[in-house]
Amino acid sequence: MHDDLIKRCYVLARKAIAHGNHPFGALLWKDGDVLMEAENTVVTQMDVTGHAELNLVRMASKRLDPETLTGSTLYTSTEPCIMCQGAIYWAGIPRIVYGAAGSSLAALQGASWYVPSRDNYQRMRAAIEVTGPILEEAGMEIHKKFW
Repeated sequence: MHDDLIKRCYVLARKAIAHGNHPFGALLWKDGDVLMEAENTVVTQMDVTGHAELNLVRMASKRLDPETLTGSTLYTSTEPCIMCQGAIYWAGIPRIVYGAAGSSLAALQGASWYVPSRDNYQRMRAAIEVTGPILEEAGMEIHKKFW
């Protein structure tokens, strides 16, 4: 099941590129259904906070009740950045499954900003289950072609 949903996030990441944005996609899943999907919109919306995960959390927290959020899993093409990790936490979403690891993307970009999800969530009051990387090679191919 994880593989299929991560593959869908990779499709969303490719759509984000086609729409003129950075290669990131995310979806919210519960009880066998994809509830909503989001792409990165940083460039087209001229908003540095327009990450796929944060866009998804914004939509979900406006449209879904807390019970639905706490029963959901957020799937994402790449491990969430620290900003998105915080948004996921505050939305009450208890599970994240990611494709490419943030450490792999940081190594590709030569960046030093990476904060591992598992490390960050261990410091928070609510336990958030983190699964990944899943099909990382496929996700990193998208990044290698883009960056």
